[in-house]
Amino acid sequence: MTTTAPDPAAPLVFDTAELGRSSGTTMHVALEVPAPAGLGLAGYAVPESSPLDVDVHLTAVSEGVLADGEVGAVAEGECARCLAPVQDALRVQVQELYAYEGSVTDATTEADEILRLSGDLLDLEPAVRDALVLAMPVTPLCRPDCPGLCADCGVPWDELPDDHVHETVDPRWAGLDKLRLADTDGESK
Repeated sequence: MTTTAPDPAAPLVFDTAELGRSSGTTMHVALEVPAPAGLGLAGYAVPESSPLDVDVHLTAVSEGVLADGEVGAVAEGECARCLAPVQDALRVQVQELYAYEGSVTDATTEADEILRLSGDLLDLEPAVRDALVLAMPVTPLCRPDCPGLCADCGVPWDELPDDHVHETVDPRWAGLDKLRLADTDGESK
């Protein structure tokens, strides 16, 4: 499998050269970067270029570099029940091993099972994307007890009076209802 080298100027790509390959050497990264595009689900995502709060420790281990820390972001979308805007602050744990090129992990793992360093460059974006997307609700709600929309008129239940109803006639009885209406018309003459 051919992988492309990460862009060293990308906001979530870090140069780990200062760690060397000495196990236990640590580098702390705490910064705010713009969110990459497509960080979320349909209708609920972290807006592109909105701030991502990254606070991770990069630690050299025998097989590579361990990235361990937290990432914070604000996800936006709409309530799955009433379509009102939803905004949630997300804070997720990120812990991922980035294997050195040519390490034992090349022989013991498949290419897609573990992230790898490209030279000394560590691309944190895949780990951040996975952690944030997995923390996002599949069905975002404005509040847990959101009643949603009226199925007949489409107005949010919160905006309707408590006695709001729509008269529905079972189509199987509609023919009889016509006979009843015709009979009452005949009586009024």
